[in-house]
Amino acid sequence: MVGASPAAAGVAGDPGYELRTEFPFILPRGYVDPSGTVHRDGVMRLATAKDEIVPQRDPRVRENESYLTVLLLSRVVTRLGRLPEVNPGVIENMFASDLAFLQDLYRRINQEGTSQAAVTCPSCQHEFTVEMAGDRLGGS
Repeated sequence: MVGASPAAAGVAGDPGYELRTEFPFILPRGYVDPSGTVHRDGVMRLATAKDEIVPQRDPRVRENESYLTVLLLSRVVTRLGRLPEVNPGVIENMFASDLAFLQDLYRRINQEGTSQAAVTCPSCQHEFTVEMAGDRLGGS
């Protein structure tokens, strides 16, 4: 994993605790670039206070509050497939399901401190935890 420790076990101050700052993910559908290439694997980093403050000054956010999400995600998604950069135009042109996935991942890693989710099997009702970000291709 690029620039991140392999685990964020425990709590700060505990022996062996390492802060995980980057989270790989696989988009459910994928961003389709102008040439038709689909980009699904990417990396999201933890947000800083500046990431949350700077977009609020943007005139596009003043005109449409929903645009805050686009600007915020374009700051924290550091890699998407083989794109040279992830800018607001990339986020704007994502499928709604991929945008929702990134919003949920952002919330999980920045507010809850984890990229894991509790789920229940619809067939057997067994409860378990899944890694939303995924650590390997196809892992989300």
